[in-house]
Amino acid sequence: MKQNVALVLSSGGSRGLAHIGVINELVKQGFQITSVSGSSIGSVIGGVYAMGKIQEYTEWVSAFNKRDVWGFMDFTPATNGLLKGERVFDKMKAFIPDINIEDMPIPFAAVATDIFHEKEVVFTKGSFYEAARASIAIPAIFTPVKYNHTILLDGGIINPIPIEHVVRKNRDILVVVNLYGKKMLDVSKGNKVENGKLNGLMKTLTTLISTGDKQSKGYYSLLNDTTSTMIHRIAEMSIEKYKPDLLINIPHNSAGTFEFYRAKELIEYGKEATRKALSESQIL
Repeated sequence: MKQNVALVLSSGGSRGLAHIGVINELVKQGFQITSVSGSSIGSVIGGVYAMGKIQEYTEWVSAFNKRDVWGFMDFTPATNGLLKGERVFDKMKAFIPDINIEDMPIPFAAVATDIFHEKEVVFTKGSFYEAARASIAIPAIFTPVKYNHTILLDGGIINPIPIEHVVRKNRDILVVVNLYGKKMLDVSKGNKVENGKLNGLMKTLTTLISTGDKQSKGYYSLLNDTTSTMIHRIAEMSIEKYKPDLLINIPHNSAGTFEFYRAKELIEYGKEATRKALSESQIL
């Protein structure tokens, strides 16, 4: 008999593409994912899987290069964010139609942060894309989402690993994918040459948004580095509290926030991390 898995996918920007590799490897190893919860990028990957469209999403994102990623950046003159965050979802809707969460074949929950009331908002019904857009609203990068007389931001702010919101039945194995794992000492794998040349302005802005480079002293870089440190600590406390049966760690310096052009590499990394975690566990 296949072992049932309640799967929790953390926030973490483009590192979340490793979630795809984790899912693929778990299924390959004979596990049956029966419920999913996710925060930020975890909500996107988790929702796509729960609706049965992970293959279509994987094929799409695996074809990205740096210029494609730049093309999804819909800059806005708004004062509360650099990007509207709508263009990428509009592209997805062309081949993955929206669906209400309650109609998905697998139970799914997405988490966002109600910044006015300092609490989480958990989406278990309603439009998948509306839930995902709220869940990925990184402060100062994506514009916030207006929702029921309040403002929603990235779910990772308050709950980067939403373990308590996954539907877990008796004997379900609790599997957590943590994108805030211990840093890699060798990050050379992530320093691949870009496909094509970006002009100076494009390259500068992309670096400003995505790197978190302390040396740059840029506003967004410092904000990214600060929030990452904070979220990393919250993630550690959540893991310690709930003690998952299987913890799959992805180093939090394995990719920058917007390095989605490294999809194939990150998906493979997720597979490798899953095999490693399983080999070191007592589950198999």
